[in-house]
This record gives sequence, C-alpha cells and structure tokens, in this order.
Amino acid sequence: MDKGQVFDKIKTLLEMIKFSHTVFAFPFALMGVVLASLASGKAPGFGQVFWICVAMVGARTAAMGLNRLIDARIDADNPRTADRHIPAGKVSIMEAVLFVLAALILFFFAAWMLNPLCFKLAPIVVGFFVLYAYCKRFTHFAHLVLGICLAAAPIGAWVALRGDLGWPVLSLGVAVLFWVSGFDIFYALQDYEFDVEHGLHSVPSRLGKEKSFLLVRIFHGLMLFFLLLVLPGSGLGWIYFTGVIVVACLLVYEHLLVKPDDLSKLDAAFFNMNGYISITIFAFTLVDAIV
Repeated sequence: MDKGQVFDKIKTLLEMIKFSHTVFAFPFALMGVVLASLASGKAPGFGQVFWICVAMVGARTAAMGLNRLIDARIDADNPRTADRHIPAGKVSIMEAVLFVLAALILFFFAAWMLNPLCFKLAPIVVGFFVLYAYCKRFTHFAHLVLGICLAAAPIGAWVALRGDLGWPVLSLGVAVLFWVSGFDIFYALQDYEFDVEHGLHSVPSRLGKEKSFLLVRIFHGLMLFFLLLVLPGSGLGWIYFTGVIVVACLLVYEHLLVKPDDLSKLDAAFFNMNGYISITIFAFTLVDAIV
C-alpha cells in the first residue's frame, strides 16, 4: 500500500467515525479545563491541556469505532445506515478493530500521562462506551447512557487537573448529560419505524414521536437549569450567564427546526445547532474566566 492509499484509508476511517463531530464534546472538555483552573487559581500547563485533548480524541474515536463495529449487522439491515462504511464494505472488520485498538491505546496512554486516577478510571469510561453500543438491544435508556459518556468529557478534564471532583464541573456534567440525551432522542426519530419493526429499544419506539418531543424539551430545559447551577462557586459571572441565554435561544431555534411530522431539517438541528451550542457556551466561559 503506497502513501496515497494509506492517506485515503485514514480519511475513510475518520469518515466512518464522523471525526468532525468531535466538536460536540470537545468544547465541554475545555470548559472542564477552565473551571478547574478557576478553582485552582492557576492556569494549567501546556502538557496537561495537550494530554487532555489527546485523551478526548482517543476516547471519542474508540467510542464511535466500537459503536460502528457492534452495530454493523443492524446498520446493514437499516436502509438509512446500510451505506455506512462497514456494511458497505468500505472498511473491513479487521481494519475497524485495529483502528479501535489504536484509539484505545492512545486514550489509555494519555490518561496515564495525566495522573494515576485518570488511568484507573479509563476502563470504566470504555465500559460505558461498550454498554451504549449494546443498549438498544435491551433498554430504552440508551440515550441517557450516551449522555453519561459525553458528560465524562468535562468531568475527566477536571479530574486530570485536580484529581478530585467539585460542584461546578458536576453540574456541567449533568447539563451535558441532558443535552446529549435530548439530541440523541431527536436523532433516533429517524429510525422510529425500523426500531419498532425490529424490536429495538429507544425512547421514540417506546413513547412515540409526540411524547419523545416533549421529553426532549424537558431534557433541554434541565440542561439550561444545570448550566445555571455551574455559577455558584465557579468564579464565573454575567458573561457566562449571557452565554447560557444565547444557548437557550439556540435550543429554541433547534426545536423549531424539527417537528414530529417533519424531520427534513433534522440534520441542521442535530449537526449544525449542537455544534454552535457547545462552541458558544465554551467561548462565553473562556471570555468570562479571562475577563
């Protein structure tokens, strides 16, 4: 395999895990860095931030790769996902396994470079990645498990810098949990008929579309509530509060894009708006911390 083929294969593997969607959780990991720095009263070292970023990339890559591997047969049967890389034959099972192993090695190495506690907690994080991939086979709570997986981003960054837990980052983690769980329920609406027909578990297949929309609104309301609860004891002020208001406006717009009987704008709601939301709240947090 020549150099061009190697780069093409790497590109294909990154497309398989939708590497660009790392933007959803990455800003929240950096928010964990900012909150930990405010709590400590000192800025983190470059090495610490670097290994937090490496751990984030490794964890997210491994999680998506595991999901694609474990769901390969289901994806092949679903018309919406049949052209994904493994069912379509663009990536072999062995290539995907090796890719996931490389990502796991990267994640564990980065955790080891951060501190002993991070390294000890790393297997638990991976366990949740595997659990999420299997959840649709036996529980409707898969969306909450995914929320827990992404909530680990800010909490893990805090632990990496401080080696403990504090209220601001725990509140932020819960906010991320409800945010991710909500938009994952939105995303699952695309497969409502398929899930019902094949006995797969999800909130939409259990509650139906109308009630699922109501639950997402509740979850996103709880997200905003816990974002506000980050304020006490965090050292953040009115700039961060303004950021939460902007996020609330973005969430309202996201909910206006998607309707139970019209999912045509789901991609814009899921990919664009959620990317804007995570970047926006991080930007306001960073500016507040600096100012």
